[in-house]
Amino acid sequence: QVQLVESGGGLVQAVGSLRLSCAASGRSFHNYVLAWFRQGPGKEREFVAAIGWSGISTYYADSVKGRFTISRDNAKNTAYLQMNSLKPEDTALYYCAARYGSTWYASQRSYGFWGQGTQVTVSS
Repeated sequence: QVQLVESGGGLVQAVGSLRLSCAASGRSFHNYVLAWFRQGPGKEREFVAAIGWSGISTYYADSVKGRFTISRDNAKNTAYLQMNSLKPEDTALYYCAARYGSTWYASQRSYGFWGQGTQVTVSS
């Protein structure tokens, strides 16, 4: 079991930056694949990025590739999402998710543990 708590959201102007954090409690954090999802106004929840156990393997949605960076610090039981060059269309509730194992998926149904979300609003 792992519990996830996101933080770091807020209001930012377009082309600005934010760093989201996902603090995990529970054992064996390093055995979980971590991912970020987001749900914009009137939209379905969508995959943003995922990171493997060691932090070496990372995966991104095309819409954020080159602008967002996912990372993790297993010693601190924390994952991060660095978001640069933000656009108004990045406005969403951002969720951290975890799944036990070594395989990442873009489908939210593959993740059994979720945080409560942190709001990111990008103004034009």
